[in-house]
Amino acid sequence: MRRKVLIFTEPKDTLEFLQAKIAAHVGDPSAVVVIHGGVAREARRAAIAAFNSDPTVRVMIANDAAGEGVNLQRGAHLMVNYDLPWNPNRLEQRFGRIHRIGQTEVCHLWNLCAANTREGEVYRRLLEKLEEARAALGGKVYDVLGELFEGHALRDLLVDAIRYGDRPEKKAELFEKVEGVVDVEAIERLVAERKLTTEGMTSASVAEIREQMERAQARRLQPHFIGAFFREAFSMLGGRISAREAGRFEILRVPSILKERDRLIGRADPVLDRYARITFDKAFIPGQPQAELMAPGHPLLEALVDVVLERFQPLLQQGAVLVDEADEREAPRLLVYLEHAVKDGRVVRSGEPRTVSQRLQFILLGQDGQAEDGGPAPYLDCRPITAEERDLIRDALTAPWLAGNVEEQALSYAIRELVPQHLNEVRRRRLAEIDKVEREVRARLNREINYWDGRAARLREEERAGKEQRINAQNAEANASRLVERLHKRQSELDKERQIAALPPVLKGAALIIPGGLLKAKGAQEHRRMDFVNEDPLARAESERISMEAVMAAERALGHFPRDVALEKKGWDIESRHGETGHLRFIEVKGRHADGRDLILTKNEILASLNASEQFILAIVQIENGFAREPVYVRNFFDRELGFGETAVVFSVNDLISLGASPT
Repeated sequence: MRRKVLIFTEPKDTLEFLQAKIAAHVGDPSAVVVIHGGVAREARRAAIAAFNSDPTVRVMIANDAAGEGVNLQRGAHLMVNYDLPWNPNRLEQRFGRIHRIGQTEVCHLWNLCAANTREGEVYRRLLEKLEEARAALGGKVYDVLGELFEGHALRDLLVDAIRYGDRPEKKAELFEKVEGVVDVEAIERLVAERKLTTEGMTSASVAEIREQMERAQARRLQPHFIGAFFREAFSMLGGRISAREAGRFEILRVPSILKERDRLIGRADPVLDRYARITFDKAFIPGQPQAELMAPGHPLLEALVDVVLERFQPLLQQGAVLVDEADEREAPRLLVYLEHAVKDGRVVRSGEPRTVSQRLQFILLGQDGQAEDGGPAPYLDCRPITAEERDLIRDALTAPWLAGNVEEQALSYAIRELVPQHLNEVRRRRLAEIDKVEREVRARLNREINYWDGRAARLREEERAGKEQRINAQNAEANASRLVERLHKRQSELDKERQIAALPPVLKGAALIIPGGLLKAKGAQEHRRMDFVNEDPLARAESERISMEAVMAAERALGHFPRDVALEKKGWDIESRHGETGHLRFIEVKGRHADGRDLILTKNEILASLNASEQFILAIVQIENGFAREPVYVRNFFDRELGFGETAVVFSVNDLISLGASPT
């Protein structure tokens, strides 16, 4: 596939000249898009989106209107500076449009200098020195490029080259100034001064953060759940999506309802008519053509979610009846979902408090009024009830306890248990961050204020002595005053950020969860009849206890540090910290009688195994005569896409054991 290229120029006339020339050369005017200060916001967004995603658009020509705040790393990795800017730090601002997080290719940049001209020689020498410094410092030269030329304006150097460059001594002087400015030691000194902090992290802090990241990785909904949701909802609305390479899809048609919805709510790139490639997993972004990551924040996914919520959100409050086939109890429970937010003292434009953390939390209520935390996503393990099953348990649907104050019970439990936990987590994390920011802000601004105060005093003395200066004392005092005002304003903002408080939880909906044990007692035909389902509940609980003990013992024998987390409903039963690396192992334990044929894994367990494929272990423990055999560890046992409507998958025990191995 032909590659795309980004071209930067300075004057608008040159931009229009290049647009006409390149369009004529390519033979297709639609293959060239432009960005400059006169392009309207919507047209600008459309040009960026087309350059990033439309395979027919091959060239973007821009001036410094695209120098900042424009992300083009998905569209191109080739850039040409047709005109070089007066201010050299714009070179990095321009290059940063393609050389940024998310770029998967090696970026190439060509700077065009006029040959055999005086100013061209000076600029070429500057670029050579910058490249030498960049190679020596790993790119840090661009962090301080603007400060390097303070007092040595590049514009003045180039004008001097035009005026006096025919004099050998003047040319040597200009080269000497360039080399003096781009000095490796000076750059290192400036980088050290501008570092936000020199503090490090303790090994304990690193280990804690790593564990949090590993848990978050295993429990995420991206890419598998979101991918299944997108394909199902997109097809339902009339969209056309086809599988291409592994993990990559082509969108052949975007429904008009999504494009119209984007025009109403869109805040980023517009929704296009088609997409050459999309993916739900960032590992599949590289390729030809490069795929767009369909994740939260992408305009197409945002429009899709908005339309789905508009159509189906009333059903959340109307309620639903779901079946949890893995639950052997006979008493139904009510799953209540609440939205809870934590705010600080700042406000948004509408005057509402600024939210710093927001969660959807789940509570399970029993018939006896007892409440418990439902875990991160308990609904994933449930399926819709069938009409036949609904008739069998009709008395449970009209039970008196459901007409009581279940909403008040759920809110009371949330306020008593979940809200304080959420608030404390946010407060502990945010206050530490704010303290650090305040410390660095005050140190930096006070240093700047002292500098300008001192300089103003020196300039006053020099002015009284009759010396002319490039900057006068009044301007230096004004700079100091602005910095004092900025410090006070920033301190006020940080004080407001410290005012962390919880907002009241908001009830979003509820669902009655019918356990598989109740359907079994009612004789439901649809209920799965597997050998382990028909086990006596007490015998099954004993089997689970024996299995857990066997796996915990096996982990300790390997030198690891296991912890029972089964009650936390994470999607695994044991978290085991590796004795050497410190990384977590997520172990789902399944205990079965030695003659057992099947076992079932819930959607939460399947998602965890897909998200953390290298760390997730399915431990199968066969029990004979009340004693556990050595556990069998199975990895990477699920190799297909999980359907959006699937809530559980039944596996053959023998098939899984054939894929497994001893813990050692």
